[in-house]
Amino acid sequence: MLGGSVRALIIDDSAVMRKVIERALRQAGLELSEVLQASNGEEALQTLRDNQGSGGLALILSDINMPVMDGLQFLEARKQENLAQGVPVVMITTEGNESFVLRAIAAGAQGYICKPFTAEQVKARVLPLLRAA
Repeated sequence: MLGGSVRALIIDDSAVMRKVIERALRQAGLELSEVLQASNGEEALQTLRDNQGSGGLALILSDINMPVMDGLQFLEARKQENLAQGVPVVMITTEGNESFVLRAIAAGAQGYICKPFTAEQVKARVLPLLRAA
């Protein structure tokens, strides 16, 4: 997957945090061709529905705690609707609770990064997933 530019979806209710995540991805060495953004799980689902067939989405990063639809509900709904199958999802959150981690993994998350994070942590968690995709 690496070697080209990456199209990513970042889901977080904070616009500032979405920018921080995007910057961390760039600092991790990812060349981003496009960054789609959503402020909650419902917006993210709609973004995935709207972009079905346009292909090229390589990565989803999602917060867990958000209004309207949280990150875990998003993962479960995405799985149920078969949206963006095969696209790795990394959860970025303040939740370090093991039950959240296990529920996220069961719902399809492949990685987990706790806030606050560094670009090196993002690189260590995200790049192997992109290489494997």
